[in-house]
Formats: sequence, structure tokens, C-alpha cells
Amino acid sequence: MSQDLARLTVADLLGLLSTRKATPAEAWSNYTNQISKVNGMVSAFVHLCESPAACGANLDRNHRDNSGDDARATSPLHGVPFALKDNICAAGMPCTCGSRILEGYVPPYNATVVERLAAAGATLLGKTNMDEFAMGSSCEFSAFYPTRNPWRLNMVPGGSSGGSAAAVAADMAAFALGSDTGGSVRQPAAFCGIVGLKPTYGLVSRYGLVAFASSLDQIGPLTKDVTDCALVLSSLAGHDPLDSTSAPAGAEQDYTVHLKPDVKGLRLGLPREYMGDGIEPGVRDAVLSAVRQLEALGAVVEECSLPHTEYGVATYYILAPAEASSNLARFDGIRYGYRTPEAGDLRQTYELTRSEGFGAEVKRRIMIGTYVLSAGYYDSYYLQAQQVRTLVRQDFRQAFERFDALIGPTTPTTAFALGSRTADPLQMYLNDVMTIPVNLAGLPALSVPCGFADGLPVGLQLIGPHMAEGLLLRLGYAFEQASGIRNPKPPLDQPSPAGGHEANGEVR
Repeated sequence: MSQDLARLTVADLLGLLSTRKATPAEAWSNYTNQISKVNGMVSAFVHLCESPAACGANLDRNHRDNSGDDARATSPLHGVPFALKDNICAAGMPCTCGSRILEGYVPPYNATVVERLAAAGATLLGKTNMDEFAMGSSCEFSAFYPTRNPWRLNMVPGGSSGGSAAAVAADMAAFALGSDTGGSVRQPAAFCGIVGLKPTYGLVSRYGLVAFASSLDQIGPLTKDVTDCALVLSSLAGHDPLDSTSAPAGAEQDYTVHLKPDVKGLRLGLPREYMGDGIEPGVRDAVLSAVRQLEALGAVVEECSLPHTEYGVATYYILAPAEASSNLARFDGIRYGYRTPEAGDLRQTYELTRSEGFGAEVKRRIMIGTYVLSAGYYDSYYLQAQQVRTLVRQDFRQAFERFDALIGPTTPTTAFALGSRTADPLQMYLNDVMTIPVNLAGLPALSVPCGFADGLPVGLQLIGPHMAEGLLLRLGYAFEQASGIRNPKPPLDQPSPAGGHEANGEVR
């Protein structure tokens, strides 16, 4: 097979596989070759599978006959290699969440999304780097090493799913899964010039996802184009009895039926709060160009308001740390993961294990969360934040009485330089100002590439009402087809900077 299969979209690769012009083994080989060439520059992976059947996620029953007609007929992603963010469990593979405190932990079970992808015939390449416990917007807060943006190696890929986004953008995976608690799928998708979807809360099972903030977390796909996003979501979505917050049965559907270029008559709202101060001129210009493109296709775009947007970041950074302080209490050095060798008694074991095992950003958020839940401060902080969350939801509910969907930038800036914001947490937090409200309201949102600013990708965010993934995919697909901005390729012929890392099957 002379064609470089790693550069293809999932849909194009499936076309070759279904007609036997390529085999799953060739697809696997193409991607592993690309990883060996590129991962040393980008540092997207932290653990690699040795073979398609070697990882617990790739259930044997799906790989005994990789070339059989029955497998091709019943497996919608048959032979497609993918990557997994390292906070999603796959049996027999390390799951570190980018943290020293989980070094050496190997889960004995698969997350529901991993089971579903295995049942669809997809093959797991490995686990990708992330900000520790998904707490970060740059993939610099991993305990192992930072991931770099394939478009410019001295820039961040976004976070916390930066490894997954960089792997897809650099053609090291056909698609990847990430988790989105406040923008952690959409923001790195925007920074890396790919498609990222945060589904409606409950549409995709969270069983097997290591929890950060349980009322906000959602697993979502990162793909090379909108068609691929629809294909992957079709295999992921649906009710799961193992997840008590899962959507009711009947949510399953084939999302590719929504891939129509017709958006004529759709009413789209452009929130003025998403286009105000703090938006880089290049980002604003790219988004406004996308707006004009959608108007040319027949959509009606009008300005609207989400008045409580300015309180979203503050609300999130009370609620998310509060939930994290509870969820992360299980990591104590007793049951699994790292345990300090220096402790003399149980109390010291807890204290030293957590102080040595957790990084600075995780400690900061645990302390914030513990503080806002403490006696005397609960009403002033946590209760008020929950009330503001209700107001944010009401803003969206009122907007969707007028509009079918909302549009705007995914992020206020393009990718920023490595190390430029790590010393100022507030600047890092403000980067999520336009993604956080979606999580607070439990809504779906799609980020699609809409151009470039100073040579770096810009993302267009499409936000819909609950369970409106089909509408968002339709909008994204129509824009993608009309604009011609589809599967852009970063210039990965740059020299490797100092500090790149190889993933050779072991966590580094």
C-alpha cells in the first residue's frame, strides 16, 4: 500500500478498508510509523500498545478475524486506530491521569466508551498526555512532560486533552477521545486545528472516566473533520446502566444522517459577550468570516446576549474544585497508585503521599474546593455559585427560544507560548471563558476550524440545546464544505526542540 493511510480521515480510511484496498494491519502500521517519526517532537503519547490485540481495550473477540466479511459488515469502525486520553480506563493499560499519584496503576476493566469502540472494531494505539487530573488548559501540568502544538512546537496544544488533540492533528491517530469539564475537548481542538465535540451531559457514558467534577465531566471525540465526528459519536452515544447520569434509552442514533450542507433558514445567535474585549483581532476576524459564510448559505445570524457569561469562570472555579476535593480524596496511597516510603504512621502516609503525589495545580484546586465547602463559607461561595449556575442555564434557555443554535469563538486567543501563563493561574483560567458556560448548562457544543490568525488555527464554537448534536454536526458540516477548511495539516517538518519525548510502550 503506497498511500499514507495516517493522513486520511476516518471516513476515507473506512472506504479503503471496506473495499480491501487497505487492511487493518496496514492502517496500524502507518499510524505506528507516524508516531515513531513525530511523537519525539510533539510528546502526545504517554503509553503505546505493542500490537492491535495487545491492549485490554482491544477485546480479543473483535480481532480474531480482522479480514472477515462478517466483521466488516457489523463493525462500523473496523480497523480504525484511535488514541485515548489517559484518564479513561482500558483494561491492562496504565491509567495515570497525568499524575505521579497514579503511577503504576493499571485498571482491571474497560470504560464503557472503550467497550463500545472495541465492539465497533476500532483498535487502540495508546494513551495520550494530559494536564494532571484534567486540571489545566495547556497540557503543561502533566507530571511527565508538556505536549507541544504540531502547528508550532513552542506553543501549547491546549488542555486538558492536549495529547489527544495533538495526536489527531499530527496524524498519529485517526481519532481520539478526550474529556471536557470546562472546555478540555473544544479548546485543544481549536488550538490544534481539528474538530472537537462536547456532547450533551449524559449522552456519552462516564463509566470508566476518572472523575474531576462529576456534574460537569463529559467524554467527547476529537477528529480530523465533522464527518469523522459523526461516525465516532454514533458508536459512543447511548444509555449505559453503569452510569447513573446516563441519558435514557433511545439516545442512540446514526449521526451521519445529519451531514447535510443545507442550513437555509436556521436562526443563529452571536452572543455579544463572546465578541467583546479580550478577543484577539485575528480570532474575531476569522469568526466573523465564518459568520458571513453561514449567512451566504442561507442562515440568519443576529446578535444576542448571554448576560451571566462574565460570572461563568468564577462559578466554575468554585463548583469544579468543590467536586474535585471530594473525588480526589480517594487517592491516599492506601489502595492503589503511589505511596510515600517515608511515612511512620497512617496520618503521615496520607499527608506525605498526597503532598508528594499531587502537582501544584491539583493541590491549588483541592484547597479551593475544600475551602468553599467548609463551615461558614458554604453559603457564601458554593451555594451562590449553584444559584449563578441556574442563571447561566436560564440565559441559554431564553436564547434558544429565539435561535436554533449559537455561534462564536471557541477561545479568545490562538495557542499561546509554552510557559507563558503557568505563573499566572488567573490568565490561564480566563482562556476558558467561552467554553465553561456550556458545561455549567450541560449543553452540547462543537468546535470546528474556521481559519488562521498569524499562522495558528482558530476554532468556531457552535452551541445547541440539549440533545442537538445532529443540528450542530449539520452546521459544522455545511460550514466545512463551503469554506474548504477541512483536515488542515500542520507543518511538521520543523526541527525537534529540546525536551521532546518518545513513548515506547512505557509511561515516562
